[in-house]
Amino acid sequence: TIVPTASGRQVDNRKVGHDHARHTTHEGGRDEGKMSSKHERKVAIVGATGVAGQQFVAALQNHPWFRITTLAASERSANKSYGDALRAPNGAVRWYCDEEPSPKVLALPVIEASTLDPSNIDIVFTAVESDAAREIEPRLAKHVPVFSTASAFRYEADVPIAVPGVNLEHLDLVDTQRRDRGWKGFVVPLPNCTTMGMVVTLKPLLDAFGVKHVIMTSMQGLSGAGRSPGVAALDVLDNIIPYIVGEEEKVAKETGKILGRVQAGTIAPHGALVAATCTRANVREGHTEAVQVQLERDTTLDRVRAALEEFGRDFCSRGLPSAPRRMISLHDDPFRPQPRLDREADGGMTTSVGRLRLDAAGLRYVLVSHNTKMGAAKGAVLTAEHMVDAGKI
Repeated sequence: TIVPTASGRQVDNRKVGHDHARHTTHEGGRDEGKMSSKHERKVAIVGATGVAGQQFVAALQNHPWFRITTLAASERSANKSYGDALRAPNGAVRWYCDEEPSPKVLALPVIEASTLDPSNIDIVFTAVESDAAREIEPRLAKHVPVFSTASAFRYEADVPIAVPGVNLEHLDLVDTQRRDRGWKGFVVPLPNCTTMGMVVTLKPLLDAFGVKHVIMTSMQGLSGAGRSPGVAALDVLDNIIPYIVGEEEKVAKETGKILGRVQAGTIAPHGALVAATCTRANVREGHTEAVQVQLERDTTLDRVRAALEEFGRDFCSRGLPSAPRRMISLHDDPFRPQPRLDREADGGMTTSVGRLRLDAAGLRYVLVSHNTKMGAAKGAVLTAEHMVDAGKI
């Protein structure tokens, strides 16, 4: 059923995610049955006041395994409570997530990122620009695991680009990082948020039929540009911006690496040609992508549907707190997916796919992926959950 929320947004209540609800049984979001010394970790968020950092706060403040103990940001926000750091001089609270911050989190002190001491932290999540990440992340990775939304280390040979449920075997590269860099921890970045939804759909196609080349056009949500500088209102109102600097190159490079194979302590990228056209649309959140794939082997539409529907079942069945019930949700309604209706599928962690067509031009479909949840903070949290559960942290 499609139902309106209090804010007037329409939500498909068949698909809205469980988030951490299945683990939340009493104040603070802790499920005593699920929490154990094996899973409990103290975490820090660097860049906590920004849009991506706030998504980390929303994903972690009621987490059944991870407890926020440290918030770090710029010098401007340091030495204030988190609530005061979010407040603008005019009194406005600059909080951009749908989920409200808890009073407990708002009371936490904010420290300057450069002074963060990792000695009493188990995991760090970073949401900073790449230039800052190049300085902050290696310093912290000497001591603890770092999960990042920045591109600073994505393309280095010993660094995996993590996509939950897609390339978990790549995470073994952290052993190479630790050995060669002399670190106790490691850096694991997520891909660009535009890459995320596409590779989730390409992986089952690659495994079942092979992939020759991919052509993709994106219509990306405004939140992907951040808040500062973001996209000027008068530029995007009644408009589509036809170019996003550096985005198309990132999508092509990252897709090859994510779909590649680990060989001799590095990743040999997959050879499929990826051609992307990335645009910014007047949508608050959610990236919509029109994808055309040339497969290596002939198949049928029914087999394609089956491959997409079955993908990730083992991963999703592990019961990780942030995992969706399914990696991919297929729509037979030709007017779906839509970002307003489908970006929140399974708590923003499921990629919604529709408009499946297979003909002489190849396989074509449209997808919607949540750029700030699966494509950023919650995707990083899910990756950390996997590594903790697998005994790698």
